[in-house]
Amino acid sequence: MSTAPDREAWGLMLELLFSHHRPRVWGIAAEFDLAPMQMFALKALEPGRELPMSALAGSLHCDASNVTGIVDRLESRGLIERRSSPEDRRVKMIAVTEEGQRLREQIAARMSEPPPPIAKLALQDQRELRDIMARALRS
Repeated sequence: MSTAPDREAWGLMLELLFSHHRPRVWGIAAEFDLAPMQMFALKALEPGRELPMSALAGSLHCDASNVTGIVDRLESRGLIERRSSPEDRRVKMIAVTEEGQRLREQIAARMSEPPPPIAKLALQDQRELRDIMARALRS
């Protein structure tokens, strides 16, 4: 059964996440001249591993026709490569290029920066928040 403090804590976490996450993601994508979905697609591609376009569509929770446009734009910038599957030429495989991997790492570095409300907390408060969140995730 929920108590008031757990509901309040959950509500505050959601408020922090929703008030900062979307504008932040859109802003970071814009810094790299990407649409947010292009950034998510790039993030979904692991270096050294090809992925069928249908699997990318599934991971992005969008229609395959949308993925075609996303892949077209990333490919035109040299961030990914598209080729036919050796097993089935109808299946298109995509892979991140070296340039795409560099951009992926830059994006990951920016995304790992905490939003201002967290960054402005005192170091001890940041540590306590980290420890509390880690305990919550383990329980």
